[in-house]
Amino acid sequence: MKSRGPVVPEWVAVDWGTTHCRAWAMGQDGSILEDRRSDRGMGSLAPDEFEPALTDLLADWLDKVTPDTPLSVICCGMVGARQGWAEAAYVAVPCPPLSPDLTRVKARDPRLDVRIVPGLKQDRPADVMRGEETQIAGFLSHTPQFDGVLCLPGSHTKWVQISAGEVTGFQTVMTGELFAAIAGHTVLRHSIADGWDDAAFATALSDALSHPERLAARLFSLRAEGLLHDLSGATARARLSGLLIGAELSATRAWWLGRQIALIGAATLCSHYETALVAQGVQPIRTNGDGLTRAGLIAARALTVRK
Repeated sequence: MKSRGPVVPEWVAVDWGTTHCRAWAMGQDGSILEDRRSDRGMGSLAPDEFEPALTDLLADWLDKVTPDTPLSVICCGMVGARQGWAEAAYVAVPCPPLSPDLTRVKARDPRLDVRIVPGLKQDRPADVMRGEETQIAGFLSHTPQFDGVLCLPGSHTKWVQISAGEVTGFQTVMTGELFAAIAGHTVLRHSIADGWDDAAFATALSDALSHPERLAARLFSLRAEGLLHDLSGATARARLSGLLIGAELSATRAWWLGRQIALIGAATLCSHYETALVAQGVQPIRTNGDGLTRAGLIAARALTVRK
C-alpha cells in the first residue's frame, strides 16, 4: 500500500513471525494508513536486535512521536517466544483467544510503547500456539456466535475447538514442516518440483485417509516411480501433499467429522484443505487470514485502551 504524504499512525499493528515481520500504520478509526514488510523475522534476530529492527522499519512513522506520547505498538507472533524480544507467557485454555494482560516490552527508545499478545497453552495433551490466537480473535470479532472447529493450516497446522467465544482445546499437526523437510532434505528432493496435479492429490489423499499406516511406504514410492516410470515432479509434489494431508485428516477425524469448520490461512494452502474436506462431505468456511490477523490486533489494542 502506497502512502499519500507523511503518515502519522494512531498506533501500529505488527505481525512478527519466524521469517518475516509485517507492520500496519493504523488510523484512529481502524483504517490502514500504510503497511510495510521486513525479512527480519524472529529466527534471524538476537533478543537485543528486535528493537533496532523495529525502529528501522518504522523510522519515518516515529519522526513526529515524542516520549510524552509514545507510539503504541501491538505485536503478535514469535516475537513473544522464549527466543524472541520478550517472552509473553502462555495463557491456559479454556479461555478467550486474547488475554487483557499483554506483555509490555522495556524498549530503550522512549518513543515506543510495545506490547505483545501472549500465546495459548494446553496442559494435557501438551500443546501451545503463538500467533494463531490473534487470527482466532480476529475471526471471532467478525463471527462471535461461531461454535465449531477452526483449522489453521501452516507449518504447524492447528485444529481449534471454539465454544461460547473461548478456545476450549486444540491440537497441532506438523504437516507443513514435514512436507518441507521431506521435499527438501530427503531422497525425495530429487523427485519433487514446482507445479500441481489435482488428480494425483485426490488419489493420494484418499489413499492416506484409508490406510494412514502405509504412509512411510507410500512416500518412497514417489522416488521409485520417478526412476522407473518418469513420474513428474509436479505430480510427485501433489501426491506428497495429498499423502500428508490425508494422514493428518485421518488423525484428526474427531475434530472435523460432523462439525462446523472454518479455514484460516494462506489461500493456496487453505484451498488444498478445502478440497480434502469437501471430498469427505464437509464444506468449510473460507476466510482471509491476513485480514483476520489485523482484526485480532485491533481487538488486542482495544483491550489495552480499556484498561
